[in-house]
Amino acid sequence: MLLELDLGPLLPEEPAEIIVGLVLFGLILVVMWKIVVPMFEKTYAERSSLIQGGIERAEVAEREAQEALTQYRTQLAGAREEAGRIREEAKAQGSTIVAEMRQQAQEESTRLLTNAKAQIEAERAAAVGSLRTEVGGLATSLAGRIVGESLSDDERAKRTVDRFLAELEQHASVGQA
Repeated sequence: MLLELDLGPLLPEEPAEIIVGLVLFGLILVVMWKIVVPMFEKTYAERSSLIQGGIERAEVAEREAQEALTQYRTQLAGAREEAGRIREEAKAQGSTIVAEMRQQAQEESTRLLTNAKAQIEAERAAAVGSLRTEVGGLATSLAGRIVGESLSDDERAKRTVDRFLAELEQHASVGQA
């Protein structure tokens, strides 16, 4: 008994089937090699270029975003510096305004005090003049009664009143000291 191998349905029975199978396989291989493989390669190249373009666009977008972020941070820093400068200017202006208001208040106070002193001095002078006239009249009539003669002579009356007031002032200054 010879060894018989049973290869099943895969083994052709006729050698012509093997040749036809090989020719058809070669024909299919050539068609695949000439038509299908280039189509696959074209599709692969298109997808690769799309992916590469997408990656490049993403890198460009990332660079632009990074530049925008840097610019934003620069602008933010500039705005903070500007805000600080404005605050400092406002403080300086506030200090200047306060100083000006104090100066104006001081000047107004000095002016009011000067006016009040002048008014008091004028009223004092008027009061002294009025008092001199009244005291002079009273002193003249009292002196006339004491002396027994009339002091109707204005010059004599004035000298008597001046002497009387000088004595009063002298007694008043001695009493204060």
